[in-house]
Amino acid sequence: MDSQDEVDGGPEMLRGFICASFNQDTTSLSVGTKTGYRLFSVTAVDKLDCIHEGVECPDVCIVERLFSSSLVVVVSQSVPRRMNVYHFKKGTEICNYSYTNNILSVRLNRQRLVVCLEESIYIHNIKDMKLLKTLLNTPTNPSGLCALSVNHGNSFLAYPGSATIGEITVYDANNLSTVTLIQAHASPLAALTFNASGTKLASASEKGTVIRVFSIPEGQRLFEFRRGMKRYVSISSLSFSADAQFLCASSNTETVHIFKLEQHSPNQEEESPTWSAYVGKMFTAASTYLPAQVSDMMHQDRAFATVRLNMFGLKNICALAMIQKLPRLLVASSDGYLYIYNVDPQDGGECMLVQKHRLFDGSEEQAEQKEDEPPAEGSNQPACQSYAATVALPSSPPSSTTLLGYSEDGGAQKGDVIPEHEFAEGPMCLDDENEFPPISN
Repeated sequence: MDSQDEVDGGPEMLRGFICASFNQDTTSLSVGTKTGYRLFSVTAVDKLDCIHEGVECPDVCIVERLFSSSLVVVVSQSVPRRMNVYHFKKGTEICNYSYTNNILSVRLNRQRLVVCLEESIYIHNIKDMKLLKTLLNTPTNPSGLCALSVNHGNSFLAYPGSATIGEITVYDANNLSTVTLIQAHASPLAALTFNASGTKLASASEKGTVIRVFSIPEGQRLFEFRRGMKRYVSISSLSFSADAQFLCASSNTETVHIFKLEQHSPNQEEESPTWSAYVGKMFTAASTYLPAQVSDMMHQDRAFATVRLNMFGLKNICALAMIQKLPRLLVASSDGYLYIYNVDPQDGGECMLVQKHRLFDGSEEQAEQKEDEPPAEGSNQPACQSYAATVALPSSPPSSTTLLGYSEDGGAQKGDVIPEHEFAEGPMCLDDENEFPPISN
């Protein structure tokens, strides 16, 4: 569920659910609502703990948490050009920035914060929020599609290199230089995601029939999966498992697909001389004499495992995670629920639903529906105030800067906005012990 895609509401849809996103290691779920935002822990199957509820601004259309830290980035539909950065456990606003156009997406890792507008991308140093680079006149990107490697060691950024075909620009956000251009699809891009180490990039086009995986930084095609041929679909999310052995894809259909990234060696086929293996060899041999398009079709793998949702046409996001030592598929849907499925890593097949968590209770839904009613005469509508004004008084006023264009020294004017002691050997540690376990990438 990309942040720019607002839930339209309906008789069976929770109207306060505007956006949702998983954090970088899939340990928490962030949800934007009509009244603010919520952060949930997704480290257990049987319970869904609400870590924090922010009510400083209504109509939150983007909310991104940095790993398990206290840093969270929020954008409200009320002020769509302003990004607010909070330390939610301290109850303080770290800083806020205003841009020349609506913010469509935000991506974070421990080194960089990336803000994507329709025709430009801003790259900040996350330590002090200083603006490092502005990529101006990027191809029109009305959905704010981009992906940032969660591995801060490389900080690769991927975004559309064309508005008419599926070209991907891969950019090094650490060294601030273009790495490569990938001709991924014939149609414009619809989804992008990196694996945890930033060595693989998955993509899908607006047609949604083929998903491809490329090596990074080389840009060579590694895998090609066919999601389906019968109909074009709108893929809403792609996500790798932590070990990059699996890739899940969700769309506006009732099916979530899980693909297995494995190379089929000739030795495996010789060890099991089955009829299907024999036919497979015949097809492989025949494809040498066929046109390239037909040959590609023969080499495309279908889904290793699937999930049948009990809904159709609703926006959702999916992620693969290890929860309580077992592989799970998480699906956060705009119907207001988080669904957790078991995944069989050996045999695949149909995944079993093991838990369903409601993200809101009934009383909240009724209250949110009443918000559309006109206010009573004489009542005062609360204005959207800053976190610092409504929750706590910071020792120094937050930095607020309007970014008008490229500026090498733009950003925070008062030095570090995150204290130096909250960094440990590079990765920041926002006041919470063990919240940033070392990453072995």
